[in-house]
Amino acid sequence: MGKSIILIVDDSPENLNVLKGLLGGAYNLKASPNGKVALKIANIVPQPDLILLDIMMPGMDGYEVCQKLKEDSATEHIPIIFLSAMTEEKDKTKGLELGAVDFITKPFSPELVKSSVQNHLKLNKSK
Repeated sequence: MGKSIILIVDDSPENLNVLKGLLGGAYNLKASPNGKVALKIANIVPQPDLILLDIMMPGMDGYEVCQKLKEDSATEHIPIIFLSAMTEEKDKTKGLELGAVDFITKPFSPELVKSSVQNHLKLNKSK
């Protein structure tokens, strides 16, 4: 079994670099600067085992990306963790209602991101 594939979707190059540095050794990483590209990458085989998704992005926001992924039978099984600067309870609730498995607020704790990624990869593999 090879390394799990994680798709990181964020319009901020700084955030992409921080997450690549944090997760790069343990996982195969793919990155997308926007929702449109993310939807294309999510459909490429081998598909991502998990998606880390920003919400506030130009064009298509993370909520819309999540909704499109969950409506597509080819990608609905991929767990999504929102990483967002949005901290309101209604924002988190909306993300979870759209089908995300977790919601981590920025600035994020590196340990929290690592733990959440590990847990959700394990949970999804056990299904």
